[in-house]
Amino acid sequence: MGNPKQSETAKIDPRYSCFKLKVGRSKIQGRGVYAGQRIPPGRKVIEYTGERVPQEDEKRLEESLYLFILNKKWMIDGAVGGSGAELINHSCCPNLATRILKGHILYFSRRWIEKGEELTIDYNYDDTDDTMICRCGSKQCRGTINIK
Repeated sequence: MGNPKQSETAKIDPRYSCFKLKVGRSKIQGRGVYAGQRIPPGRKVIEYTGERVPQEDEKRLEESLYLFILNKKWMIDGAVGGSGAELINHSCCPNLATRILKGHILYFSRRWIEKGEELTIDYNYDDTDDTMICRCGSKQCRGTINIK
């Protein structure tokens, strides 16, 4: 499934990051992205980039671990040309929010993020998707990555 080497060799592409970020071991899952400096609330942190693929691409749906739905027609596969944002882990109480603006997937800070803190986003998996157990560890954890 996916490209396991992607997460081992991935780095933050500074062209798409507005702050110093670094990849490291995560307490949540595998590798994660960490703030290399303090980040104020309401700021663009990083853009989720990758190869644009049609949603009908059944093979990609089965193989890639880093798909992000852009709209009704397209997905972005962060495993191919990703900015490093594809390594941001899920949390039920995330410090980032997603905004899709003019065909770009952007992650904005929801609050102050301290240097060394892991960046997190709520993946908002649909309840019709396979149920994924959540390991975020937040006090507000709903137990699954799926929205109930």
